[in-house]
Amino acid sequence: MDSNGETALNHEASQHDHANITDGTQQQRLSSSTSRVLKKQKEAHDISKDFTRAAEALGTGQLIKDDFFSLFEAVGALEIMDPKMDSGCLAPGETLEDDYDVLRDLLPEEVVGIIDQLLCAEVSWYMGHHLSQTLFSSLYIDRLLWPEPKSLDQATFYRDASPPTDNVMLHVVLRAYCIGLIKTCYFVHKKIINETYYEEEDFVSNLYNRRLLPDSNIDHVQDLLDQAIWLMETKKESYSVHIREALTCRFMFRKRFLCAVALEPPISKEDYTSSWGCCSSALLPLLDSSKHGSSVPQSFSAKLQRRFASTVPPRPVIISDLKDTYDYLRRFYDDAEDAGGIFDCLKGSQIFTFVSIFQTRKPQPSVYVRCLLSSLIHNKMRVSGEPSFTKFIFDDLAELVLPADILVDMENYTVEAPQSRKFQIAKRMDVFVGRVGQSYLDTLRATNMNRPRTRRMLCHTILDWENIQLDAEEIDMSLREFTDEQPIPGQTSDEEDVWSFPLSSWSYYHKLHQMEWIVQLGFELHIYRAHELAGMYWYLQYLATFRLQHLQRIRTFTLRRMNFAERPTPEQTGAFSQSLSFLAFSMLEASATQSFADALSCLYISLVHLSLLPANLDFPYSTPAFRYSLRMRPFLPISIPSVPSYEEYSSLVNPLSAHPKDQSALGKRLKAKRLDSLLEAAELAIKIARKEWEAVSKSSAETARCQGCEKEWKIKQKDVLRSVIAVGIAVAGVRKWVAGGMEAGKLKVEVDENGYHDWWVVPKVRAL
Repeated sequence: MDSNGETALNHEASQHDHANITDGTQQQRLSSSTSRVLKKQKEAHDISKDFTRAAEALGTGQLIKDDFFSLFEAVGALEIMDPKMDSGCLAPGETLEDDYDVLRDLLPEEVVGIIDQLLCAEVSWYMGHHLSQTLFSSLYIDRLLWPEPKSLDQATFYRDASPPTDNVMLHVVLRAYCIGLIKTCYFVHKKIINETYYEEEDFVSNLYNRRLLPDSNIDHVQDLLDQAIWLMETKKESYSVHIREALTCRFMFRKRFLCAVALEPPISKEDYTSSWGCCSSALLPLLDSSKHGSSVPQSFSAKLQRRFASTVPPRPVIISDLKDTYDYLRRFYDDAEDAGGIFDCLKGSQIFTFVSIFQTRKPQPSVYVRCLLSSLIHNKMRVSGEPSFTKFIFDDLAELVLPADILVDMENYTVEAPQSRKFQIAKRMDVFVGRVGQSYLDTLRATNMNRPRTRRMLCHTILDWENIQLDAEEIDMSLREFTDEQPIPGQTSDEEDVWSFPLSSWSYYHKLHQMEWIVQLGFELHIYRAHELAGMYWYLQYLATFRLQHLQRIRTFTLRRMNFAERPTPEQTGAFSQSLSFLAFSMLEASATQSFADALSCLYISLVHLSLLPANLDFPYSTPAFRYSLRMRPFLPISIPSVPSYEEYSSLVNPLSAHPKDQSALGKRLKAKRLDSLLEAAELAIKIARKEWEAVSKSSAETARCQGCEKEWKIKQKDVLRSVIAVGIAVAGVRKWVAGGMEAGKLKVEVDENGYHDWWVVPKVRAL
């Protein structure tokens, strides 16, 4: 800042101080205002004008600073000699480098202990911690990776030191395991960074300028592991039985784990399942034999972080507990093996069902398993023999809106004559597939993320599907001249003819389904507060009603096309049957969702009216209309279905301002009479919901499109049924209390967010 600017600023500040500080009356008024804010916690003094007035004296780009203390020095001073920020800060008597001798002779028990420690560090990295806190804090791993070895033979502990001693436990056994571990981490790291993930939210990929032996051949690494196993078999007189068994099972585990993560699609389901199944079986003996090991905590050091190319402050070493490590790996391998169920999914609806059910596991599958599943999905066409992504989209279209239709006939692409209608259809369908392809894949990726990220990404993808729906309408209209489609004529002369708009209808269905997912994930993630539950369940049934009506419209046109089909072939008849089966199940599921959400909405509205739940919390800095607009922000850009106005929403879900607060006998009777119809509606809706969810839960895997995850899907439907029954009990309890005169203090209501199913928050009603 120049001197003139500084003088002007000082003059302005002097005037400001004289006007606001020396004035005793104004200072007393400010103190009184501050006191009121502290007492009530609801009032605030706006100081924006004061800051704006003072800042007007500053020119563009000018700052206030002391000439003897620069901004760089101010920031740097925060780190100097601070152990939490300065990695070079040494405690009294502490050395810069760790004095642990990597080349010292190791006892067999110590090798077992170090291997277990390395496994725990490896799992800590999979859990989301930095490599600098986990594996790279091992002095043995650091010695193998730095300086960077040019070949596998150079990856040794001694490097430029003296030749190795006769301690085979160090230079053969431990080295082989460490190299196998590093190569395993290389494949895990490669798989994750090649898929969609979020840095430090799911996984930390930073290698700190280290390389995980990317050029080493996996066969050579396997040979080292086999050599160590052979050594344990031939040196029976040198080591005890327990030590030999403990080391052998660890090397067998590492071999199988390495083979599993090294698999690359396309692969068969049998090879995939057997590889990950072997990992689960190899894990069992590890925990039992861990008692024969002796840990060496000195072989891990946080001082190694001083060598890494990193801008982050030093972090503590994190090594997970041995039992937690085995529990994590057991889930890890089970999830990875179960992810192979995607091989049984041949259509888009089946894949969406599988991924959505798979990701509801608790705890959620690790980031590596999710990326593994994502890679299997992206290579699905090669695995199942399908020729292209176009065929995949066409199968989805045929199942929902275009069974046995010329628009999704792959033979159109064999015609090269421009005057042929098949050529023109293929040309326009290519435009549609190109428009929808990326959004379709993005939706699949979104469902495969961690749950908060899934909801966040779906809020963005519905905007893409909104635009796809509009673009698809234009493509639908351009295709009519080549399909000879006949509309449904209007019932009167004033009504327009109704066209099917198949591509637009397909896009609209996917958009509606994703909007429902967003609302349901809000319940799962506990985003909505207790006073919002009535409104959000009302909005869920609002969306489900639109989806049900849309499915009924699609079914009408499907039946019409089937009736107009002349001498259909068995393949065409089968296509219509599959489509009608899917539509029937989807309508049943949409109706069940609508009924259950309607029942919960009526119940929560009743509880609010009865003052058993808070009607609305006191937010001093916002209004109900503003909070409603924030809650509905993801859906505001959507044209159909449009977000209801706040007035309409408030009239349906907010407590009636006219309900009597009189606690007399007359007031109670009036309140009971007004709420009786609402509770009766809730009771009727829950009866319908129970009947429909029972029908859903009894559906076959083929009908429900849950191939590959039928067992888990059945469990989820039973959980929904339990929630339906619990809501029925709650409604009956409230009706009984209302009929008994609504005696104060005789009914207690608790909102349990951890109920039978994450998407259905059931209130607990207890009579006192």
